[in-house]
Amino acid sequence: MTTPNLGLRIISREIEMKLIPALVILLLVSVSSADGQESKSVYAVGIDGLACPFCSYGVEKQLQKLDGVEQLETDIKLGQVIVHMQSGKTLERDRVEDAIERAGFSLRSFGPVDNKEAL
Repeated sequence: MTTPNLGLRIISREIEMKLIPALVILLLVSVSSADGQESKSVYAVGIDGLACPFCSYGVEKQLQKLDGVEQLETDIKLGQVIVHMQSGKTLERDRVEDAIERAGFSLRSFGPVDNKEAL
């Protein structure tokens, strides 16, 4: 004699077995993407003499050559470039200063920025 609940238990168990791997994968993807965002460094670079789009292009071209630079945001009015680095990469002041001098400008300030502020 079979009980009517046995069929429902089997179906329920099959659904659980399909759902658990999907949830595990979803959890792993969300954890890895959160880690990737947290480990990206962002820096604010103040530049003296940055006055026009042509000037910013020269600076951006030099900064983009630095290892690990992922994205640049230039604010001509502030004379500042926000540098987003690739995951796990950092930026050294000496390298930034050399790049800015190659573009014909002077480094005014340099420092890390909170990722949330820069986005």
